[in-house]
Amino acid sequence: MSKSVGIDLGTTNSVIAVLEGDEPKVVVNAEGGRTTPSVVAYPEDGERLTGQVAKRQAVMNPERTISSAKRFVGRKWGEVSGEADQMTFKVTRGDGDVARFEVDGKKISPEEVSAQVLRKLVADAEDYLGEPVKDVVITVPAYFNDSQRQATKDAGKIAGLNVLRIVNEPTAAALAYGLANTGKTQKVLVFDLGGGTFDVSVLD
Repeated sequence: MSKSVGIDLGTTNSVIAVLEGDEPKVVVNAEGGRTTPSVVAYPEDGERLTGQVAKRQAVMNPERTISSAKRFVGRKWGEVSGEADQMTFKVTRGDGDVARFEVDGKKISPEEVSAQVLRKLVADAEDYLGEPVKDVVITVPAYFNDSQRQATKDAGKIAGLNVLRIVNEPTAAALAYGLANTGKTQKVLVFDLGGGTFDVSVLD
């Protein structure tokens, strides 16, 4: 039976981990890092770049390098038009009034970009484990609405993965904390100090 993995699909960086015994083990990527930049580039030669290699060439190729796709996933154009103006790449309105990224006249959905990041993470996990990975759990911010959660799940499907569950990031943190602190009733304050967002949750 193949292993399931957990993925923190972040705004700036993403992480994939697997349980080894009772301990979560962060998978080191092909570049030797514990985090993978959530960046996808579409160079003129047509070869898609993901992660560190995409981030490295972003200064030379800003209009073809998509970062922070998580800010746009599952959101309508009216919700993101202000943020779109701050990006180095073109964000436009797609069919159904949704946000799309435009490269060479082609409209790319935030879900497709997220799927590419997921594929990269899973490929690194498969190299580490020596076996195929299909089953994943993906975390999302607690404030994500139903549309954003569904869009994240769709990104997993586009990547060819079986998304077992979408879990709130602070809930995942509290679960990990609770594994070593069973039997206690308490309030837990979770700080999620991310590269693109910062949120705080209280769990009882």
